[in-house]
Amino acid sequence: MSARPDELGADRPATAFRDVVVIGGGCYGTFYAGQLRTALGRGRIEARSVILVDRDPTCQAAREAQLAPPFELVVADWGGFLDGFLDRPPPPPGAPDDAIVPSPLMPHLMAEWLARWAGRERPGRSLIAVPVDQPMSTPYDVAAPDGNRYVSFADWLCPTHCVEPQICPITRGPRTWEMSEALTQYVARCNRTRPTAGPALLVTRHRAFGVGMFDVAEVRLARTLLSDALDRPNECDFIVATISSCHGAITCFRAAGLREGR
Repeated sequence: MSARPDELGADRPATAFRDVVVIGGGCYGTFYAGQLRTALGRGRIEARSVILVDRDPTCQAAREAQLAPPFELVVADWGGFLDGFLDRPPPPPGAPDDAIVPSPLMPHLMAEWLARWAGRERPGRSLIAVPVDQPMSTPYDVAAPDGNRYVSFADWLCPTHCVEPQICPITRGPRTWEMSEALTQYVARCNRTRPTAGPALLVTRHRAFGVGMFDVAEVRLARTLLSDALDRPNECDFIVATISSCHGAITCFRAAGLREGR
């Protein structure tokens, strides 16, 4: 039987963050706020602040989550908030860094942020989103109307807030798959037919009490990888994915050098 979220890492020291951002103030964000409050109270994590972001000032979290410091609700559009938050300088070496708690139902916000960053900071370069048309061949592998590809090693309904332990709670057997490895192999396959850079991976990992986060350091690395792709002399595709061990959302950008006339 797999361990419960509150049992995983019970004997580990607290994980320290600068700020933790929770995307959305609906049912998921409200749940995550409660779990993070427990984790903070029990010394499993440390954070300067926990910021829930929702454009509705009367969202569920505002009504039910008891958002006393270090918790706060920021009323803002997700994209607009991330533009400011992710442009902050990184902390000094060795100091706690930021993390983001994604919502299962959010759009691919990190890919959208990278596109806005490139348009703002690299205006002479060409970057367009193109459909992710090459299959990954995972058990669940769907090309969505928005051009992204949504993939999973599960062809079953996973438990809510599963922490993806080494023993799968559905199969009762070892979890032999890892999405980050599969994406690296996927980019290598794509590169055989078309120059492909990446993957830039935002990896959601379980941190405490059923809450998964990816580190903002990975966002900065994704930005660097995209910048390198834009500096290539020839056009190439660039793969960015927000993933966990089992699931993923994949976006493909077509990157090129200086636009004509620039």
